[in-house]
Amino acid sequence: MTSDFSYAACEDAGVKTKSSKKIEKGLKRLLIIALIILIAQIIWLFGISSFIPFSVIEVHGFESLSRAEIIKIAGLNEKSSFVSVNIKEIQDKLSGYVLIESAKITKRFPDKLSIFLVPRQEAAAALTNTLSGQRLIYVDKKGVFFKITDFESVSYKVPVISGIDNPQLGMRLPSGLLPLIESISVIAEKSPDLLAAISEIRVERKAWDGFELILYPVHSPIRVRIENNLTEDVIRYMLLMLNVFESESQKPQEIDFRSGMGSYKLKEQYDGR
Repeated sequence: MTSDFSYAACEDAGVKTKSSKKIEKGLKRLLIIALIILIAQIIWLFGISSFIPFSVIEVHGFESLSRAEIIKIAGLNEKSSFVSVNIKEIQDKLSGYVLIESAKITKRFPDKLSIFLVPRQEAAAALTNTLSGQRLIYVDKKGVFFKITDFESVSYKVPVISGIDNPQLGMRLPSGLLPLIESISVIAEKSPDLLAAISEIRVERKAWDGFELILYPVHSPIRVRIENNLTEDVIRYMLLMLNVFESESQKPQEIDFRSGMGSYKLKEQYDGR
């Protein structure tokens, strides 16, 4: 009786061992298959899909540049992919274009690229000579000349700066004039109506060093000479002085504010004697 029980127990143990081995083999196969699938996905994601050309290229630009022009400037083509594109190089190419102030590029794995551009904004205009004659060229708050326009098309919200030697596209204002363009930008932002009262700002170099400014008001024939210190207070004082002469029959040609106080000289009338 004991021997029969022992035999049966051994037989059951053998069956369980075989069953366990089958389960173990099945788990190993599943694990191997899962590992192969995982490796294949990794190879696809990081080894293949990253070389596939972008399926989405988002361009957030501005009216002066079309999407096709922006992509061309960036140096992108139908073969550009996540791996082949160098973000810094594209940003440098776009930022180097004269109409663009700054560029930001982002790429999202595996096949999406986004371009964000900030256009240059005119702070003032200057006179330039072209093959078709004298025209106006816009300069931004950083002192970069970036767009040529006709006199009829110029934005009268910005003053014309004269006295600069024939500026061209891509050129920068002399370093000594950067404070002027910065002052113009600040006044335009805070008090655009004050700036609109000036039609032209002429830069006149001093005999020895530096320069001074001659302001031409919109509604007065009297010009105003100041140091290189254009501020809101200076413009307000200028308008106040001009208002005094509005009803006068005799008007000076120029008011001098360089000393901080307005001084002027009236022309002596010729009495015929």
